[in-house]
Amino acid sequence: MSKIYIKNPLLPNGLRKDILIEGNKIIALGDLNGLQQDVEVIDADRMAVIPGLVNCHTHAAMTFFRGYGDDLDLMDWLNNMIWPVEAHMTEEDVYIGAKLACLEMIKSGTTAFLDMYSFPHGTARAVEEMGLRANVSYTLFDRGNPQRAEEDKRNLERYLTEFARYSDRVQLSVGPHAIYTVTAPMLQYAHDFAKANNLKVHLHLSETKGEVDTCLKEEGMRPVHYLKKIGVLSPHVVLAHALWMDSEELQILADHGVACVHNPASNMKLASGYQFKIEEMWAKGIRVGIGTDGTSSSNNLDMFTAMKLTSFLAKSWSGDPKAAKADDVFRAATATGADIVGVDAGTIEVGKLADLALLDLDRPDMTPCHNLVSNAVYATNGSAVNTLIVDGKILMRDHVVPGEAEIMEEARRTAYDLFKRSRQ
Repeated sequence: MSKIYIKNPLLPNGLRKDILIEGNKIIALGDLNGLQQDVEVIDADRMAVIPGLVNCHTHAAMTFFRGYGDDLDLMDWLNNMIWPVEAHMTEEDVYIGAKLACLEMIKSGTTAFLDMYSFPHGTARAVEEMGLRANVSYTLFDRGNPQRAEEDKRNLERYLTEFARYSDRVQLSVGPHAIYTVTAPMLQYAHDFAKANNLKVHLHLSETKGEVDTCLKEEGMRPVHYLKKIGVLSPHVVLAHALWMDSEELQILADHGVACVHNPASNMKLASGYQFKIEEMWAKGIRVGIGTDGTSSSNNLDMFTAMKLTSFLAKSWSGDPKAAKADDVFRAATATGADIVGVDAGTIEVGKLADLALLDLDRPDMTPCHNLVSNAVYATNGSAVNTLIVDGKILMRDHVVPGEAEIMEEARRTAYDLFKRSRQ
C-alpha cells in the first residue's frame, strides 16, 4: 500500500507536524523524523497544509458558460441565455465541461463538491477520471409536465443502479431544481426517494425575493413553510442560497436538521441578495456550507474567494466586525462542508481520509503568517495551492496537474462547438 510522508508542514493550529498517509487515510501525525524508506516524501518546510476545501453547491459543467450572459437579472439570465444553450448539451459536453471544472477545483484546493446538473454520468465520469470526490445530483425539472415527471423518476431510479459502477468517491443525490420548476408531488417523490436510499436532496430555495413573493401569492406561505407543509424537510435536505428567510423559517430548518449553503459570489453578481443570516443559522445549530455556484454566475470555482466573501459580506451588512470570524468560515468550508456532502474528511486527524491541500508560504499574500487560517480566509486565493491530495493520491504537485493543457484545449473546442450548435 502506497505511503506519502508530508514533512514539517504548518498546520491550521499553528503547529508543525509531519503527516503520514497510507492508502487513503492519515495514519500518523507528529515527529516522524527519519521516516524515509518506502514512502513518497513531500518536503513541506516552506508550505502549510489544510483540509481540502468542500464546494457545497455548484454546477460543474457550466464552465462552458463562463463570461456568457453576464450582468443580467436572474430569470432573464436563465430563460434567455442559459437554458436555450443547455437544451443542446449532450452527456459528452457535460463530461468535458465537468473535467475543466475538476481541473479548476484541483488547482484551487477543492477536494470534494456537491453538484447539480443534467447528464449526471458525464459529471461522474469526469470526477472519477480526475480523482476528486463529488456528490452528483440529477436535476429534476418537471414544470408540471406529467410526462417529464415520469421520465425523471425512471431516470433517477436507473441512475441509482448505474452509479454502482463508480468508486466510493462518486455518490448520487437527488436535485429537484427549485419550487418554481418542480411540483409538490415531484418534490415529495424526490424526498421519499432520498430517504429510502440514504441520499441527499439538493434544492435551490429562497434565492430571490421574487421567488418568495411568488410562493406567498400562489401558496399563501413562505417557501420553508411550504416545504414543511408538503413534508420535504429532513437532514437529507441541502438548501442552496437560503437568502430570503425569516427567523421562524430558520428555526424550522434547525428543527428538521436541514443544511444551508451560502453562495456569496453568485448572490452578489446576480443581485439576488446579500443578507445571508449565517450567524443566526449557526446560533440555531444549522449546518452551513459554502459554495461557488456555477462559473456562469460566479465566474470561478475558487473556494478561497468564497470564504473571503462569506466573511466580509456578513460583517458588512450586519455592521458587526466580529461576524463570520475566519475560524468559523474556515470550518464551514472544510469540516462542515465535508459533513454536508457526506465525506469523512475536513479535519487533519489520524483516521480521516487523506484529502489535503498544501499551500505555498513563500508568497507575498502569505507573508507574514501570524495566523494560517486568517491568511487562508482573508488574504490569499486558490493560486496558493501547490499540491493537492485526494483519497491518498497526489492529483497536483508543484502547481502541475498531469494533462491540464489538453483538458483546457478540449474544453475550448467543445464549448465553442456547443454555442455554434445552439445558434443553428
